[in-house]
Amino acid sequence: MPKKTLLALTFASLAFTGLAFTALAQQPGIKRTPLQKIEFPDGYTTVTAIAEVPPGGAAGRHTHPGVETGYVLEGEVELLVDGQPAKQLKAGDSYVIPAGVVHDAKTHGDKPLKIMGIYIFDKTKPLATPAP
Repeated sequence: MPKKTLLALTFASLAFTGLAFTALAQQPGIKRTPLQKIEFPDGYTTVTAIAEVPPGGAAGRHTHPGVETGYVLEGEVELLVDGQPAKQLKAGDSYVIPAGVVHDAKTHGDKPLKIMGIYIFDKTKPLATPAP
């Protein structure tokens, strides 16, 4: 797996057990802080978490079985969503990624990235799946 990591793959490599993250593949330099996990709406799990990623990190292409929405707290990121032009986001910007859409994210600039992500996904499926 490439050394670069970020945003959604930060969570793609994770499985939730209660409010504790269990890393499926540890990625150096990433700090993950789970904030909340609730079983809502019916049949879905909603997870809120903070991810902090060093400069030069990238998520890798992946999907989620539900909507991902987030807010950039610090730093800058290039969000790459299949079928859409690349988006440059900075602190104060928000984003939404539709369910099942392949996407990637790369830190931009020389500052670390800090985001709050919210994932609403089918509770019978994993939070994320790598994509080619």
